[in-house]
Amino acid sequence: MEEIDSKELLLKFEDDCKLRDMTKESIRSYISELKIFNDYCQKNNINNLQITNEVLEHFLQYLREERKISQSRIENYFSALSCYYDFLLYKGLTTTNIIVPFRKRYLKRYKKSNPPAVRKLITIEDMSRFVNSIIPIRPKAIAILLAKTGIRRGELLEIELNDVDFNERTIMLKPFHKRSNRLIFFDEETEIVLKKWMKRREDLVNDGVTTLYVNDYGEPIGRCGVYNEIVLWAMKLGYYDIKSDRLEDHFSCHNFRHWFTTYLLRNGMPREYVKELRGDIRNEAIDIYHHIDRKDLKRAYLAAIPKLNVY
Repeated sequence: MEEIDSKELLLKFEDDCKLRDMTKESIRSYISELKIFNDYCQKNNINNLQITNEVLEHFLQYLREERKISQSRIENYFSALSCYYDFLLYKGLTTTNIIVPFRKRYLKRYKKSNPPAVRKLITIEDMSRFVNSIIPIRPKAIAILLAKTGIRRGELLEIELNDVDFNERTIMLKPFHKRSNRLIFFDEETEIVLKKWMKRREDLVNDGVTTLYVNDYGEPIGRCGVYNEIVLWAMKLGYYDIKSDRLEDHFSCHNFRHWFTTYLLRNGMPREYVKELRGDIRNEAIDIYHHIDRKDLKRAYLAAIPKLNVY
């Protein structure tokens, strides 16, 4: 078989992922992890079309011991590898997806014997303190929108100006494979902060850029930019312990989604309403026949979403 360049294969795999309608974030993550695997193979003179169990064992050891990758991230690496080798199998470039039995042997058992780590949950008072401690308007506007809507970081990045309706206090999110309901609500104090950010945005934004959040150069802010904005202020308040490798000692973007869900439920919102606001797929038989009224949902949201007394 004629040798195919690994970079060329990755480009073909990326095109295949797009054709399968995978999300931008999934594709970005997979390509990033596969590049690290390709670099590892190249450094050790390994043909990545002819890998063996021994190669995978050494790569797993490399991730754990040299790169100090967490178990959840390791699972992401091998999920990417499995998807990649499934693609190679489909294209006739390999005879088997060797990743499947390897994951079953080395990762599934670990997952079952170790309970999932618990993410950090802060109180309403601590969330108020967090948002109010942020001085620059962009990270403040990012933080309050994450807290008040529970949206994912990737969903936030895709919001454009014309998606935001200040009259109705709603945002129409872009289609996302994990989300069913795309219409989300925000309250008055979120509106106040967002409008302050909009004024600052006018001084930064470049021509043609339509995203709600932009960086200091006027271009759409990236994933790392959002992450860094949140973690910087979390560290200042002691919500993120950089010296700890425990998930419960780290407060970052996804923790807002946990906070949003937890306090809506604690404040008495019906579970099916919370699922609707989170965009979860309501796939039980009864859900098909239960039509949630938007006005009722908005009233329930405004009654249950915690007030942060933002100033």
